[in-house]
Amino acid sequence: MELKKFNGIEFTDGGVCAAKGFRANGVQCGLTHEGALPAKGKNDLAMIAADCECTAAAVYTTNKVKGAPILVTKEHLRNGTARAVIVNSVNANTCNPDGVEKANKMCELTAQALGISADDVIVASTGVIGQVLPIEPIAAGMPALAEGLTYDGNPRAVQAIMTTDTMPKEIAVKFTLGGKTCTLGGMLKGSGMIHPNMATTLTFLTTDAAISAELLQRALSDVVKVTLNRVSVDGDTSTNDMVCVMASGLAENTPVTKENEDFEAFENALYAIMLNLARMMARDGEGATKLVECAVSGAKDELTAEIVAKSVITSSLFKSMIFGEDANAGRIYCAIGYADADVDISKVDFDIASKGGRIALGRRGCVEKFSEEEAKKVLSEEEILVDIRLGEGAGNAVAWGCDLTYDYVKINGDYRS
Repeated sequence: MELKKFNGIEFTDGGVCAAKGFRANGVQCGLTHEGALPAKGKNDLAMIAADCECTAAAVYTTNKVKGAPILVTKEHLRNGTARAVIVNSVNANTCNPDGVEKANKMCELTAQALGISADDVIVASTGVIGQVLPIEPIAAGMPALAEGLTYDGNPRAVQAIMTTDTMPKEIAVKFTLGGKTCTLGGMLKGSGMIHPNMATTLTFLTTDAAISAELLQRALSDVVKVTLNRVSVDGDTSTNDMVCVMASGLAENTPVTKENEDFEAFENALYAIMLNLARMMARDGEGATKLVECAVSGAKDELTAEIVAKSVITSSLFKSMIFGEDANAGRIYCAIGYADADVDISKVDFDIASKGGRIALGRRGCVEKFSEEEAKKVLSEEEILVDIRLGEGAGNAVAWGCDLTYDYVKINGDYRS
């Protein structure tokens, strides 16, 4: 999958270890869930550690059911600082009577291993909901996890957070603040239970830029709205979704403490990271074979464009159409028509496009005549664009999704076994 590039921003390697002052590691500690054995050779416990105290920010799921790690992390980030992240896969530590106790214990174990305060630890979990998290494997794996921290340990860490993901998702960029080169990197897990209602994922970001906690939070909240909150795979919002960022300040730029050109440059770099991670997540949706981008323009306002774009990419009929490579324009008109937005269908035009070409499917509320052979060529590509013009204003928005395949049902029909 090609990365979306931006002026003034250079892609680099290293993920969460790319920025100055961050080490990472991942190990297999032996976590499992009832009736299953640990996946052979699959890391299940990860750590990110900063060399110094960082400003920190996070955004969390809006699901009324929240994993215990979210409750603990929210409390720890009240002061806007953090030193480390501890995260496990396999078990979500959600809907358990001892969940908060176990999440706090994970922070205590991390703090003891690193010689820091437990209040400076961000904790996260992902996996099966409703099974008690065994703390013994985590405690046993902690010494090797902490001792193995390195400035190039990001591949081990990103593997540890994967569940049904089929590929690691990490990225890093370089950019300039006040004449100083800064770096921002991240890793993401997400394949199923993904829907635009904050934040559809576990995402961990690190930067060596110096920026206040208040503006770090503002930038993160702003960018989440137009990236991760515009991705849908299956219409389900997870209980453990969280995006967090730590900023070490080791790039030694003049600290960003107000909304100026440097803040805009930082937010642009964050957008470049999170947009590409969002696209990776959509492409790796459970069972997916195609990435779909729905771009809506000509709306009365941005909110209208966003609602329409999300309506299309979340439609099961549309997603099935993409999988079957069947250019059924009625599926798209239908999804636009039931979107909870004021749209004049008689003004709506849309095309489908890819490396295989571009086909006009809809014009002013009617289906266009087109070559089925040419349309099949367009839809046979891995990345598909649906270009919708509403013809009523200057509002625009983009949302990302994937096709709906037989394998999605297979994966989720026996998720716990």
